[in-house]
Amino acid sequence: MQLILYSKPGCHLCEGLQEKLEQIQNLSFELEIRDITTREDWLAVYEYEVPVIYLSNHRGAEEEEKLLPRPSPRASVQQLEQMLRKYLAN
Repeated sequence: MQLILYSKPGCHLCEGLQEKLEQIQNLSFELEIRDITTREDWLAVYEYEVPVIYLSNHRGAEEEEKLLPRPSPRASVQQLEQMLRKYLAN
Protein backbone atom coordinates (compact mmCIF):
# COMPACT_ATOMS: atom_id res chain seq x y z
CA MET A 1 0.00 0.00 0.00
CA GLN A 2 1.30 3.42 -0.89
CA LEU A 3 0.32 6.94 0.12
CA ILE A 4 1.21 9.78 -2.22
CA LEU A 5 1.54 13.25 -0.73
CA TYR A 6 1.50 16.13 -3.19
CA SER A 7 3.46 18.93 -1.57
CA LYS A 8 5.59 21.97 -2.32
CA PRO A 9 8.60 23.58 -0.64
CA GLY A 10 7.75 26.13 2.03
CA CYS A 11 4.24 24.75 2.61
CA HIS A 12 3.87 24.51 6.38
CA LEU A 13 0.67 22.45 6.14
CA CYS A 14 2.48 20.00 3.84
CA GLU A 15 5.46 19.73 6.17
CA GLY A 16 3.24 19.19 9.21
CA LEU A 17 1.23 16.48 7.49
CA GLN A 18 4.37 14.75 6.24
CA GLU A 19 5.84 14.72 9.77
CA LYS A 20 2.66 13.17 11.17
CA LEU A 21 2.47 10.55 8.42
CA GLU A 22 6.09 9.58 9.10
CA GLN A 23 5.28 9.11 12.81
CA ILE A 24 2.52 6.55 12.20
CA GLN A 25 3.83 3.19 13.34
CA ASN A 26 0.79 0.90 13.49
CA LEU A 27 -0.04 0.95 9.77
CA SER A 28 2.02 -0.48 6.95
CA PHE A 29 2.37 1.86 3.97
CA GLU A 30 5.00 3.51 1.81
CA LEU A 31 4.98 7.29 1.69
CA GLU A 32 5.90 8.96 -1.58
CA ILE A 33 6.34 12.74 -1.56
CA ARG A 34 5.69 14.45 -4.88
CA ASP A 35 6.96 18.01 -5.17
CA ILE A 36 4.42 19.75 -7.41
CA THR A 37 7.00 22.34 -8.47
CA THR A 38 8.91 19.65 -10.40
CA ARG A 39 6.16 19.07 -12.98
CA GLU A 40 3.93 21.60 -14.73
CA ASP A 41 0.93 19.26 -14.81
CA TRP A 42 1.08 18.70 -11.03
CA LEU A 43 1.55 22.43 -10.40
CA ALA A 44 -1.46 23.29 -12.58
CA VAL A 45 -3.71 20.87 -10.70
CA TYR A 46 -2.48 21.19 -7.10
CA GLU A 47 -0.96 24.69 -6.83
CA TYR A 48 -3.70 25.97 -4.50
CA GLU A 49 -4.75 22.61 -3.08
CA VAL A 50 -1.68 21.17 -1.32
CA PRO A 51 -1.32 19.13 0.76
CA VAL A 52 -3.19 16.42 -1.15
CA ILE A 53 -3.08 12.72 -0.25
CA TYR A 54 -3.82 9.80 -2.55
CA LEU A 55 -3.98 6.12 -1.74
CA SER A 56 -2.31 4.11 -4.49
CA ASN A 57 -3.16 0.47 -5.17
CA HIS A 58 -1.39 -1.68 -7.71
CA ARG A 59 -3.87 -4.07 -9.31
CA GLY A 60 -1.98 -6.15 -11.80
CA ALA A 61 -0.54 -3.81 -14.42
CA GLU A 62 -2.92 -1.00 -13.42
CA GLU A 63 -2.35 1.59 -10.75
CA GLU A 64 -5.42 2.97 -9.05
CA GLU A 65 -5.21 6.23 -7.12
CA LYS A 66 -7.95 7.29 -4.71
CA LEU A 67 -8.10 10.85 -3.36
CA LEU A 68 -8.35 10.91 0.43
CA PRO A 69 -9.99 13.71 2.40
CA ARG A 70 -7.59 16.32 3.71
CA PRO A 71 -7.12 15.91 7.46
CA SER A 72 -7.33 18.89 9.75
CA PRO A 73 -3.93 20.50 10.45
CA ARG A 74 -4.87 20.13 14.12
CA ALA A 75 -5.37 16.35 13.83
CA SER A 76 -3.05 14.35 16.04
CA VAL A 77 -0.93 11.48 14.75
CA GLN A 78 -3.46 9.10 16.35
CA GLN A 79 -6.41 10.79 14.65
CA LEU A 80 -4.61 10.70 11.31
CA GLU A 81 -3.87 7.01 11.82
CA GLN A 82 -7.55 6.29 12.56
CA MET A 83 -8.63 8.11 9.40
CA LEU A 84 -6.09 6.22 7.27
CA ARG A 85 -7.02 2.88 8.83
CA LYS A 86 -10.55 3.38 7.53
CA TYR A 87 -9.31 3.87 3.94
CA LEU A 88 -6.56 1.25 4.01
CA ALA A 89 -9.11 -1.37 5.05
CA ASN A 90 -11.19 -0.84 1.88
